[in-house]
Amino acid sequence: MNYFLVIFCITLFIGCKEEKRNVTKDKVVVNFKKEGTLFISRASSDAIIKTLDIEIADNDYETQTGLMYRSKLESNNGMLFIFPDVDFRSFYMKNTKIPLDIIYINENKEIVSFQKNAKPFDETSLPSEAPAKYVLEINAGLSDEWQLEVGDKISFEVL
Repeated sequence: MNYFLVIFCITLFIGCKEEKRNVTKDKVVVNFKKEGTLFISRASSDAIIKTLDIEIADNDYETQTGLMYRSKLESNNGMLFIFPDVDFRSFYMKNTKIPLDIIYINENKEIVSFQKNAKPFDETSLPSEAPAKYVLEINAGLSDEWQLEVGDKISFEVL
């Protein structure tokens, strides 16, 4: 009886160890998929500052996952989050490998606040300073490079 119990425990241990190894080998790889084009315009002149290819997050799963697990984001790419309502928003960088600028945008498609240079894997809350309906994530540093300001506007086309 004890012999069978020992064999059972060894088999169970080896099986669990093998499964754990397979789990660590599996890596989540997510690639950019263009779903639209976004234009950022200067508030004072309506001159287009930048045109981006965007991925759109507009359901619960996509908004919760965002740019998690991505290894890179090209400088002409971004992710636009579209929420069904206008509210104060807060993002964090859990499982996000790349530093980001997070741009909060109101229902009139005007930038209302920024969270710049969000650090990879940081779970600190990064809130908006005003209610937002949209959130745009781009590579860290680009909002300064492009000299974006509160009041600048976005427009976008969905493919």
